Amino acid sequence: MSEAAQTLEGWYALHDFRSIDWTAWRLAGEAARAKALDELQSFLSEWAATEESKQGSTAVYSIVGQKADFVLMHLRETLEELNAIETAFNKTSFASFTKPAHSYVSIVELSNYMAQPGSDPMQNPDIIARLKPTLPKANHICFYPMNKRREGNDNWYMLSMDERRTMMRSHGMIGRQYAGKVKQIITGSVGFDDWEWGVTLFADDALQFKKLVYEMRFDEVSARFGDFGDFYVGNLLDSSKFAALLSI
Repeated sequence: MSEAAQTLEGWYALHDFRSIDWTAWRLAGEAARAKALDELQSFLSEWAATEESKQGSTAVYSIVGQKADFVLMHLRETLEELNAIETAFNKTSFASFTKPAHSYVSIVELSNYMAQPGSDPMQNPDIIARLKPTLPKANHICFYPMNKRREGNDNWYMLSMDERRTMMRSHGMIGRQYAGKVKQIITGSVGFDDWEWGVTLFADDALQFKKLVYEMRFDEVSARFGDFGDFYVGNLLDSSKFAALLSI
């Protein structure tokens, strides 16, 4: 049996993708729309306060294309908190104008492939900050799930720890070339969702998503061992932009 990679876990993550029932929204009376908007703005303010107190983080983005209209990405200390957020939002009148499009449950994860021998990572403030991050409010988001392949000779889980560590270091060097251009948050979802990892990218220039993912496809980790799910890409929504999006 190959040696399993050890992981460090931080905040739990929920990607809540929603579609808007535009017909129902248009047909609703002005008072009903105003009430729904007030409830939405209250939740946005509440989530911002939670982030300010370092008890979690939330990012809100519109989604381009027909897969969804917007995504709420929440990070919280426990699954119970994520469940409570989801349930509270579902009880709002605004939620009645939306339909669930997709969701993803995971937890912020760091593996030991890049760990420094003899050090205690939980005493490193930089590690703690990566496990419990404040989500960037960059102009754009890109989310996709992925697996490591388990087919014939291309079975990631049958490789030795040294082989995997060497390949992951090479893979990581590509990502470092995009430091300052793309912020990446890896969340583990083995046992939580249908894929093994979720990858969330943030950037002020959306073109950097294409460049980064394309370049990584040529690295052996992705070329031989990477399987990818649907990609979701979108634009930052703050309170005023969300109100403009819903304006009739």
